Amino acid sequence: MSKAVLSLGANLGDRLRTLREALAGIGPALVRASSTYETPPWGDTDQPAYANAVAIVDDPAVDAHGWLTLAQRLENSAGRVRDPDRRFGPRTLDVDVIAVWSDGVPVVQDDPALILPHPRAHLRAFVLVPWLEIDPAAELPGHGPVSGLLDGLADDIAGIHKLA
Repeated sequence: MSKAVLSLGANLGDRLRTLREALAGIGPALVRASSTYETPPWGDTDQPAYANAVAIVDDPAVDAHGWLTLAQRLENSAGRVRDPDRRFGPRTLDVDVIAVWSDGVPVVQDDPALILPHPRAHLRAFVLVPWLEIDPAAELPGHGPVSGLLDGLADDIAGIHKLA
């Protein structure tokens, strides 16, 4: 059994439509999706606001790299173009693999292609707020309860607004 948490964000084009299509593209592995939240850009603030959501996915046939492959397929389908000069720049769709569990055990890895758990997830209210919405008991492996992680992100939380 492989379960994962995926973070989805878009700030170019029809953001809500892009997120709906990406969630639909997950297919039967989609267990639950959060509401959509508008959030200020993170890391590179000279760009439009994002629409963000979190999905919990589950498929016994998919491992951690399989979730990364799905994330990249969803991004490519949305026309994602990576700008090497703007790591946190605007994008049609960004899908990050936040955490993966295999048979209930957190996957911890330091593979350059996929670090798990996501190394900055504990700092990102735009990930934690929607995740907590759909899993109030959520825990980020290595960091603890998501609810506790939000305690230190009050300024970031203030800029997040539910869209749908």
